[in-house]
Amino acid sequence: MIENIFQAQKTFFLTQQTKSYPFRYLQLKKLYQLIKDYESDLLYALKQDLNKTTFEAYSTEIGFCLRSLSDHMKHLKKWMKPKRVKTPWYLLQTSSYIIHEPKGTVLIIGPYNYPFQLVIEPLIGAIAAGNTAIIKASEFATQTEKVIASMINDHFDASYIHVLSGGIEVASSLVKLPFDHIFFTGSTRVGKIVYESASKNLVPVTLELGGKSPCIVDASANLKVAAKRIIFGKFTNAGQTCIAPDYLYVHTSIYHQFVEELMDVIKKMYPTSTNLGSIINDHHYQRLINLMKNKNVRSFYEPNPTKRYIAPSLVLDVSWDDTIMQEEIFGPLLPILPFDSIDEVISILKTKDKPLALYLFSKNKEIHQKVWTEVSFGGGAINDTLMHISNPNIPFGGIGPSGIGHYHGKHSFDLFSHQKGYIKRHTWFDPNMVYPPHTDSKEKLIRRILK
Repeated sequence: MIENIFQAQKTFFLTQQTKSYPFRYLQLKKLYQLIKDYESDLLYALKQDLNKTTFEAYSTEIGFCLRSLSDHMKHLKKWMKPKRVKTPWYLLQTSSYIIHEPKGTVLIIGPYNYPFQLVIEPLIGAIAAGNTAIIKASEFATQTEKVIASMINDHFDASYIHVLSGGIEVASSLVKLPFDHIFFTGSTRVGKIVYESASKNLVPVTLELGGKSPCIVDASANLKVAAKRIIFGKFTNAGQTCIAPDYLYVHTSIYHQFVEELMDVIKKMYPTSTNLGSIINDHHYQRLINLMKNKNVRSFYEPNPTKRYIAPSLVLDVSWDDTIMQEEIFGPLLPILPFDSIDEVISILKTKDKPLALYLFSKNKEIHQKVWTEVSFGGGAINDTLMHISNPNIPFGGIGPSGIGHYHGKHSFDLFSHQKGYIKRHTWFDPNMVYPPHTDSKEKLIRRILK
């Protein structure tokens, strides 16, 4: 079945139907309306899978994608137009252009933490760029996977867009096929497997991974604002966000004061345990419980294994030797380390894998400049968390172990397109300088031009 759908999409792509502006625009418009039609089903599914509130589910998943679709529909015609670029003076009577052509048939593999947004957002770019697409949604978010499959498979032809359900065996079979592009969101460990499989067919890949994204709080920071924005960024979706602050570095002069500020904000934002999101499954729940063992943990509620709730928790007195600092946490646990100088923090971060995000809270512009120029990371924010992802005009993606490639807005359109460059030259004037025989005078002239 998998290979049949794959071949059907390859065949349909060769009909050229996906390449026209009217076709692409209508598919984006259709997807927009389908999301509106399935909104209540999606909200229910996200509640069942991750206990997301309506506000969180709409803002981070459904509304996020609707806004992206609106942006793509608004700008698609402009993005598709051939772009004329400068031509060197020595290419006489020549014009130069770049056109975007679709790559072909693409594979999108999504994760469980934002099970709707993180397959639909890349799909939007794939459609806009004129591709066909196979989607492998996360089997861990079972209810959301079912809604996505119904929304897509009941309304699009399988030879154009299709959702395949199943576990690791389905994903393993898919990544072995010669797609024209693979887009994967998930862990670094699985990303390596996808990358290795894709390399055997020389398939280009985009890997949206993660890592331990640091957050630095300098002594000059507005502590009340910093606490609200950090708690929001860390504990949205119960900490299951690839760009969530994974740990804090707090200046020693404000360390104890800031810990209390954070606890006050937690109590205000999560006044009862009913406000908490749930961990995706028992395995990850237990993994997080193990990370808390024998640690100085501050929280307001006891963990609930039945509902897979873990309260927003601060973990104090940690070091880089602790297990919690050896892996991406991906849950509602926030380790806090003190620091004395920003140079000390920068030196340590340079020895770690490049993270997907970095956040800095400081009023000191020199520290802004120092951190942003000396530390490598995917993207981030000064005096905020998470919100850089909401701007479609800046690229989103990792670097090194945190990912390959970037997308969002026009960057998604570019990602799923091949940028084909070409020149157009007049024929009424054709100098003989470049043609044999190559005389000494021609060589002297070419040396004067090409230097």
